[in-house]
Amino acid sequence: MSSSSSPLAWDSLENNDLLNRAIEAHYADITAAVRRRGHPRSTVMDVVHDLYVKLAAQPEVLRNKRSIKAFLCRSAINLGIDRLRRESMEARLFSGTEREALSVASVGTAPDRQLEIEARVAILRDAIAELPARRRVVFILHRLHHLSPDEIATKLNISRNMVDRHLRRALAHCLDCLL
Repeated sequence: MSSSSSPLAWDSLENNDLLNRAIEAHYADITAAVRRRGHPRSTVMDVVHDLYVKLAAQPEVLRNKRSIKAFLCRSAINLGIDRLRRESMEARLFSGTEREALSVASVGTAPDRQLEIEARVAILRDAIAELPARRRVVFILHRLHHLSPDEIATKLNISRNMVDRHLRRALAHCLDCLL
């Protein structure tokens, strides 16, 4: 940017100083540009504040702009448009009545279904506890620790066929207990 667009010597300023002075020098133009887009005064001030916060995170963006004023005004207008879109979406999202809200299906599990699940887990826990020690170890290594049958065979120093037999019998026992 050339220094002719403003009486300030923009090129000699540090990034944060450049941002501060640019906002200060063009504040009236920025707010007027946002206000012309139909925003109330309180929103205009919020938009300019949001613009400052965004630019404060990366003030070097202002360097080498042909017109800092135009950049700030356009950026503020865009933030104002984003704000209007967000407010419109939120208004649609939260516009329903309590009756409508109560008619929406719950994502969570129904209380009676949750009790059923807990009862089935308790049955499975008891069924696993009833397994012979070696079969229980094989089952737990496979189902809870996600070891492959080959890894279990190596770890327990038994054959792969024996691991498969333990798993089949353990699963059959657990199924019988659940039915």
